Amino acid sequence: MQTTLTVNGHTRSVDHDPRTTLLDALRDSLRLTGTKKGCDHGQCGACTVLVNGRRINACLTLAAMHDGDEITTIEGLGEPGALSPLQQAFVSCDGYQCGFCTSGQIMSATGMLEELARGDPSHASPDLAQVSADDAEIAERMSGNLCRCAAYPFIREAISLGAKGERS
Repeated sequence: MQTTLTVNGHTRSVDHDPRTTLLDALRDSLRLTGTKKGCDHGQCGACTVLVNGRRINACLTLAAMHDGDEITTIEGLGEPGALSPLQQAFVSCDGYQCGFCTSGQIMSATGMLEELARGDPSHASPDLAQVSADDAEIAERMSGNLCRCAAYPFIREAISLGAKGERS
């Protein structure tokens, strides 16, 4: 089966088995290995990517479901020497520890910041008309991303710093 994806701004055709997940298509067919396979059950968030601007667990969706979609992976956010503000914040705040979950954390945080920019409230939003990137909001919105090193304080600090950089 063939699926056409726009990945990090480039149109790519992928030949794959109909049962291939988006995660496996990205890693195996397109050799974009920044997106990690953690649990392969949608419980850890290491495989988080953006599809049409919304964050998803790439291990839980089939590649064929995304024909024509726009996919952003960690490789599409920045590059060495030209990191996104959020990537730079993770470096500055030591928000990466062992690094395994980092790409998923950054992709989820990128999606979260886009949700905040749209004004989308969460269960933790005290004021539904005016959401902000406070600690409770970040913790709620990032709850689908696990860090085995327990670097959550550094991750929250990086996201807070990145939120300022994204909006300035």
